[in-house]
Amino acid sequence: MFINKKQDRMKKLQTTITVFLVLLFVQSHPIHAEKTQLDINRISRTVAYTLPVFHLNQLPLDTHISTNAFNRYLETLDPARSYFLQSDIDEFKTDATQLHKQLRKGDISFATNAYERLMSRMQNRLDYTKKLLEQGFKTDINETFNWNRTESPWPQNQTDWDDLWRKRIKNEYLGRLIAKQLDETETASDNLETEPTSTNEVASAAETAGTEEPEYDEAYEDSLLTPEEFILEKYEQLLLTMQSFDQEMLLQRYLSAFSQIYDPHSDYLSPSGVEDFDINMKLSLVGIGAMLRPDDGAAKIVRLIPGGPAETDGRLKAGDKIIAVAQEDEDPVSILHWPLYKAVRLIRGEKDSKVTLTVIPASDRNGTRTKKIDLIRDEVKLEEQAAKRDLHEITTPAGETRKLGVITLPDFYADFKATSAKQADARRASTDVKKLINELREEKIEGLILDLRNNGGGSLVEAIEIAGLFITSGPIVQVKERRGLQVLPDADPNLDYDGPLIILVNRLSASASEILAAALQDYGRAIIIGDEHTHGKGTVQTLMSLGDKKGSLKLTTAGFYRINGGSTQLRGVVPDIVLPSLLDVMEVGEKELDYALPWDTIRPALYRKKSRYENHLSQLTEQSEQRRAANPEFQVFLEQRARLEERYASKTVSLLLSERLAEAQTEQELDEIQESRLGDPDSEEQNDLILNETLQIMSDLIDIKAGNQPALLAPSSLTDSLK
Repeated sequence: MFINKKQDRMKKLQTTITVFLVLLFVQSHPIHAEKTQLDINRISRTVAYTLPVFHLNQLPLDTHISTNAFNRYLETLDPARSYFLQSDIDEFKTDATQLHKQLRKGDISFATNAYERLMSRMQNRLDYTKKLLEQGFKTDINETFNWNRTESPWPQNQTDWDDLWRKRIKNEYLGRLIAKQLDETETASDNLETEPTSTNEVASAAETAGTEEPEYDEAYEDSLLTPEEFILEKYEQLLLTMQSFDQEMLLQRYLSAFSQIYDPHSDYLSPSGVEDFDINMKLSLVGIGAMLRPDDGAAKIVRLIPGGPAETDGRLKAGDKIIAVAQEDEDPVSILHWPLYKAVRLIRGEKDSKVTLTVIPASDRNGTRTKKIDLIRDEVKLEEQAAKRDLHEITTPAGETRKLGVITLPDFYADFKATSAKQADARRASTDVKKLINELREEKIEGLILDLRNNGGGSLVEAIEIAGLFITSGPIVQVKERRGLQVLPDADPNLDYDGPLIILVNRLSASASEILAAALQDYGRAIIIGDEHTHGKGTVQTLMSLGDKKGSLKLTTAGFYRINGGSTQLRGVVPDIVLPSLLDVMEVGEKELDYALPWDTIRPALYRKKSRYENHLSQLTEQSEQRRAANPEFQVFLEQRARLEERYASKTVSLLLSERLAEAQTEQELDEIQESRLGDPDSEEQNDLILNETLQIMSDLIDIKAGNQPALLAPSSLTDSLK
């Protein structure tokens, strides 16, 4: 099967985002009111009395918190203000000032009532969407759709409601129609004429081939749908997903609405939420090794985790839908229309135990046949979130080959629950990074880049330990609690790497990432490169257990400060060298979050700064600017960035087909220009312009430190210098 390369890459990104959004939806949105083992009354009362006592700012649980939690909860149910009517909001408001009192009594009836109203409204809008798609759209009318409705009023009446949805569905219809047109044009130009034209042909191919089934490809499956079918399937699936929610998920969303008024990083985690949090921190779980998302009431396999039991066994495929689960030799239990987290918990289990899955194969889109697959559960390592290393070879202006190391750290992970006997073997970010440094040193690297882009944080201890790998000893971060101030140091005098060091960050680098980057910047130990600033999360959260089967509160209990006395809260860490970023034109960062705590300062700690790179920053910046100005790939990137900035500033999108098609064609041309100049479009190394430029800056730094003055590379040799 041949798949358009660009479509495939974009679909992978879309799938990743969809999986993330669905998982976020499952973890954070309200649910169907089913029976639960949770003592909702007691948990609600416990949270009500715990929040004002243990949170850093100690705000009383009063009318102010209540009214804001009211708004917050409704925003999580209907963030685009498209389902609820103003009359619904007016009716709900009778409870707005009393929710804190109800919570102290363990009463969450408002949350359930609002959810049930949402279900009614969603069914209504699904029916209306079907009607719109049957009628069709006039694509030559010059009108616009406001895609950012976070501050828009709720629809005032049926007429407003219908007009909003007509434009919403028309916008999606145009987007899908144009995407199919562009894909068909590109497919024709690439002479890709061997794709099957229907799912029946896929099934027939499987039968002809015997037991070997065709590889499931979600991008291809979606391409078979008309725009109308694609949109309708999306909204039907959304409704089914929402209808599958239960009381545990409702409770998590509702109680989190209260805690997030104290600050955006405080949450209530249900028992399942705590389990997921532990898995993310220790990078392992016991199960079959499959990522799932809801699909038509079943648990659809998005992908298999390399090395897991399912991937090793080979019978389970991406795209298969799990509809029933059996433990050992027991009868299977149907999981159709279950909340995803419940299905996941049933599939997980004890190591070396057997689980039998009843699945609908990916190749059978109509769901007419099933098969049973038995697997032995085992520990699954989530290696994608673990630290990784790469060795890059740079050709210098003098024609020499220079080895540079890159360590990518997506998360500051640590297995907090490892027993004392297993602590030595417990998975930790610091031990992994130390190991990778030693491996790169054996490769004789001349410089090291620590890539913390998109790293949202994790263990504070691990951030301190990793910072200590690059300095002899000294304070790393200051932590201010209600009880006072603590200075947390690296007490280990060992130095694992003393060579040239760059920390690469962006606006999604947060919390522990900012601690590490700030400390090494304050010491003058590293050059920080990246977006205009990092995320700006300068707070510390503590997981407080509420008791057996009651979940936990993730509460902000402290703020952290740089050793120079400044906070990273709101402002983040400002890089020494700023490179252009798409995130800088988007509303990304702590300052964009509601109820974020303010920025402040404290007294600096005692530390000694070395001006190791400070005198070279202006020259490095100038050389980088010259190189980027001469780099055609960067110029295309800047044009794309400018178009994105215009889009975010406008808040509206045209619903005129000719105008939308022209915009899409222009963007496609920019993509094609960039791909043709970058070479292999599937090479992540080639496509990472920011990392490529950072490698060049590191090479410049090494030359400057050695007393050489690097010459500007010719534009044609810029991408060729990276092997």
